[in-house]
Amino acid sequence: MHASESAYKRKEEKNVFRYVVKRLLQAIPVLLGLSVVVFLLMHVFSPDPAPVVLGEHATKAQMHAWRESMGLNEPLPRQYLSFLGGFLHGDLGVSYYTKTPVAQEIMSRFPATVELALVAIVLASVIGIALGVVSAVHKGTPVDAASMLLALVGISMPIFWSGVLMIILFSGMLHWLPSGGRINPLLAPVGGTGLFLIDTLFSGDFEAFGDAVRHIILPALALSLYSMAIITRMTRSSMLDALNEDYVRTARAKGLTPGRVHRHHALRNAMLPVTTVIGLQLGSLLGGAMLTETVFAWPGIGKFIVDSILKSDFPIVQGTVMLIGVIFVIINLIVDIVYAFLDPRIKYTKEEG
Repeated sequence: MHASESAYKRKEEKNVFRYVVKRLLQAIPVLLGLSVVVFLLMHVFSPDPAPVVLGEHATKAQMHAWRESMGLNEPLPRQYLSFLGGFLHGDLGVSYYTKTPVAQEIMSRFPATVELALVAIVLASVIGIALGVVSAVHKGTPVDAASMLLALVGISMPIFWSGVLMIILFSGMLHWLPSGGRINPLLAPVGGTGLFLIDTLFSGDFEAFGDAVRHIILPALALSLYSMAIITRMTRSSMLDALNEDYVRTARAKGLTPGRVHRHHALRNAMLPVTTVIGLQLGSLLGGAMLTETVFAWPGIGKFIVDSILKSDFPIVQGTVMLIGVIFVIINLIVDIVYAFLDPRIKYTKEEG
């Protein structure tokens, strides 16, 4: 019996390995397609960066020399292959403006986006799951209608509009929270992880920690609204399905309290599809924070991309978008694997697509 269990375990591990390799291979054409699209958008449909970088008083000879030095006079296929080869070797190029390697520019701003996305997904998950459960348990009541109305508003309202409204209300009218930025420059921590909430908390600088919390509340809330609405609706739907299952009826027949039935029986099984949605939303938040960061002047890669697009800084945009694409693929893969561990009915077999 022990030998058969060991053989089964080795088979499952081999299936997981094959699945991971298969998903990584499937990601290659996706990333190649992404690289082609972002390259063409920047090099074909964007304005010439030479007059933007050198200024309107630059001569044609100076512009030609600058394009030559940046390799922009070469044929597009050669430029693309050069960009792709550099990306595969970890070289994302050099910014036209700062003359700094793109990877260095990204890493200096990436922690700000990660921190904002993590706080936003925590808010979206906690509030969304709570609203979804309450809505399902009180189906057809005014509480259910109010929860679904909030979810509809969250899905329908653009981030830039909700962000502006929050700034007007909480910063302009009530003066409760700052309208932008990440922290008071005089309180900003030096070194560490780059995640201000963690760095200030573990260093014991509670004044800086409080200031960082106050700065992140509005942008995180604005960024979380859409994901919160999606999670609320998915939780409600999954809970309604779970509440109609036989094991829930059995638990009720045993005399268990409604709270115990909802938490330990219905919600535990309803969380399987919700977990997948949360993981996908985290990837979306990392890549979709551009509007939020722009509205709240949050110094992350989202705002950095917007500024770079306006300045036609090709290397910055290409490198940042490709990095986000890689992160999104990795998050999707992790979510799939975690989902299988949560639900033992899922098996990684050769036939799985």
